[in-house]
Amino acid sequence: MSIPTSFEGKLKLPVVAAPMFLVSGPQLVIETCKAGVVGTFPALNQRTSEGFEEWLVQIEQALRQHEAATGTKCAPFGVNLIVHKTNPRLMADLEICVKHKVPLIITSLGAVKDVVDAVHSYGGVVFHDVTTKRHAEKAAEAGVDGLIAVCAGAGGHAGTTSPFALVSEIRSFFNKTLLLAGCLNSGRDVATALQLGADLAYMGTRFINTSESQADQEYKDMIIACGSKDIVHTPAVSGVPASFMRPSMEKAGYDMDKLMNPGEVDYGTKLKPIADEAKAWKTVWSAGQGCAGIKDVVTAAELVARISKEFHAALNEQAALLKKW
Repeated sequence: MSIPTSFEGKLKLPVVAAPMFLVSGPQLVIETCKAGVVGTFPALNQRTSEGFEEWLVQIEQALRQHEAATGTKCAPFGVNLIVHKTNPRLMADLEICVKHKVPLIITSLGAVKDVVDAVHSYGGVVFHDVTTKRHAEKAAEAGVDGLIAVCAGAGGHAGTTSPFALVSEIRSFFNKTLLLAGCLNSGRDVATALQLGADLAYMGTRFINTSESQADQEYKDMIIACGSKDIVHTPAVSGVPASFMRPSMEKAGYDMDKLMNPGEVDYGTKLKPIADEAKAWKTVWSAGQGCAGIKDVVTAAELVARISKEFHAALNEQAALLKKW
């Protein structure tokens, strides 16, 4: 169990704020990194590769200025690249990442050795998100530095496997960095992720409800209003299974009666083109079952401070239990 050497001494919490489609942008990345957790965003949240590079420059400058002003190291930042034939920008965006020596690259929908080698060429780190043991094995073969176990209840392109099972399966053959995703909101959840065998907690939905996220206020209000029962895991939007809030699907006109009875309709399992998916996700909002524990909108700094306090309290409780048992 380990974290990359490039992360050591730069994290205040073992947390990565996950890259969220159409939600994560420069301000969220900057503020999470300044607060001491890894901030990330999808390259495709910028409409062009030129705009993507402008975001990288903005983030790099802001973090350098903060370090110069405070004498404190910021947490590393990362970029999510979709490694799939539906992404026509992959190579252009990868070249920009290499040019700027982006510390962390998170790959999705495909683990490709050439991409891993390109990032390793400048000392960067590659994490890959997986939903099954087989996906994890293939990514490990490609030489990734970390695996993100996206378990049941997570937002976005989530899996359906219990974290107890998937973490155990991955740990049976993988001794590099392991991240756990799925319903992680609090510092206690972060401590639990580490107890299960993960090295880092991967938190998405909780960071939607920050002041710096690009989500509409209506989106944030819906997260507060929804519970776990309101999350629908379906291929209807993306072409592959993902988690969305039912009220947003109803508002977008999805036939929920048919959708909730998979035998009556076949949505297929083929990922839709990026442009089509982007249009859909603007009105159909993703969230994980962890929305059940989200009741407010705060700044990223306030959220990290809260999680940190909860995390250390949970560790103290665990120490007390250890003495008891």
